[in-house]
Amino acid sequence: MPKFTVHKTKVIDAPAANVWPHIRKFENWRAWSPWLIAEPETEVTYRDDGMGYGWKGKIVGSGKIDLLDEKENEAMDMRLTFLEPWKSENETRFRLEEKDGKTTVSWDMTGSLPFFLFWMKKMMSAWVGMDYDRGLSMLKDISETGSTPSKLDFEGSAPFSGRPYVGVRTACAISDIGPRMEADMGKLHAWLQESGTEATGVPFSIYHKWSPGKGRVEYTSAVPVAKAPDTTPAGMVSGTQPDVTTYRVKHTGPYHHLGNAWSAGMMHGRAKRFKQDKSIHPFEVYESDPTEVAPNELVTVVHFPVK
Repeated sequence: MPKFTVHKTKVIDAPAANVWPHIRKFENWRAWSPWLIAEPETEVTYRDDGMGYGWKGKIVGSGKIDLLDEKENEAMDMRLTFLEPWKSENETRFRLEEKDGKTTVSWDMTGSLPFFLFWMKKMMSAWVGMDYDRGLSMLKDISETGSTPSKLDFEGSAPFSGRPYVGVRTACAISDIGPRMEADMGKLHAWLQESGTEATGVPFSIYHKWSPGKGRVEYTSAVPVAKAPDTTPAGMVSGTQPDVTTYRVKHTGPYHHLGNAWSAGMMHGRAKRFKQDKSIHPFEVYESDPTEVAPNELVTVVHFPVK
């Protein structure tokens, strides 16, 4: 069986005793699980002895977690068993190290794939790693503030009206996408002011390539305009986002949790909630102005073009 490993860490600004209950009590996982957020109606059953839980859903499949060993505020070792969409057994563990009132949480997995999926080994490590990153980010928020500011609404499919745009196309590491996109939006805002061009709607970003295995992304951040300029500004691109029907996932919360909407949408696609049209790149539309709205209230809609 092809083996893969995942190791992710996150520094949480809280003592281990504040973090531990969110990990140890399985009933608390729903608030920060990177998978259950994609299907809130997942059926979850907890063991009477508090030593594990099972789940069953149409999007997330089915399986169970059993606690094997624990040391309060320091470590948990578990067996993770997937039953659907395929069967596999994996070892997972949490390690908590507190220093100066902060806690470094490590989340690890040693897993296996069915032999016929050997070619997915590197990709699976990347996918699970991104899930772990999302989960640890939500665990950090709930441990530090008592809540997880990431809410998803699955709005289904609807027509999207096309629009001309001017944008900045960027290729970078996935880990750098936040500051790079902020800089790109700054360039676009400066161009609008200098050229006297008026945006005809809210900004959006088109994702051309997303390569978890390589840790790379290529995207265009754009502003809609009445007409694309005859001469494209230096360092920028122009084009037209087409009329298309999209499957929509609305995210309410800060941008660093937007991965929840993207991952959930892709999971819905794999579960055949919609059939993605891969000839048109997916995109996200920023419905809120971050200069006017608190981070926890930002609304972003992720659009998956459908056939």
